[in-house]
Amino acid sequence: MIHETVVTTVSPDGVVHVAPMGVVATRQTILLKPFRPSVTLDNVLATRAAVVNFTTDVRIFAGCVTGRKEWPTLPAEAVAGVRLVSTLAHCELRLIEQRDDPQRPELLMQRVHDVRHADFQGFNRAQSAVLEAAVLVSRLGMLDSRKIAREVDYLHIAIAKTAGEQEREAWGWLMEAIEGHHPGLLPADITGLTR
Repeated sequence: MIHETVVTTVSPDGVVHVAPMGVVATRQTILLKPFRPSVTLDNVLATRAAVVNFTTDVRIFAGCVTGRKEWPTLPAEAVAGVRLVSTLAHCELRLIEQRDDPQRPELLMQRVHDVRHADFQGFNRAQSAVLEAAVLVSRLGMLDSRKIAREVDYLHIAIAKTAGEQEREAWGWLMEAIEGHHPGLLPADITGLTR
């Protein structure tokens, strides 16, 4: 099973990088599979460390795919890295094995420190809709515009019915990105944008 998380890494020069990433987790390990080229990949290979953040703040996912990559962090405790301030839990990791691949290498990471910061309050359909829309935005250059329009139309139902302030903000960023790539593709009642 792939879990949608946010991976934080730090370069050897101390520059923080925040990236959404699906991971495969067990009790002892977490498998990261970043695409090449990837700042996350470069940082993990250089420092042999990463932090996986389990968050329901979907603004971070939407923000990262729309150019908003600076999020508040705190120092990690057991590895050279940082964790997100806005996270329910985080897991600090050390690289134990690298499986090279020209497109998508696999980084097997040992869990060395797990911390829970807040309770999970339950699922929110709007959060899931934002995650799915973020995936669409990350693939704007690959997907047919009709597919994007159909999926956004459906995802908007959950936004309209269940979104809170964070989900509406994240949705707005994603709709701006779609409008920037496909002007006029979506109606204003879905995007919330005025033309």
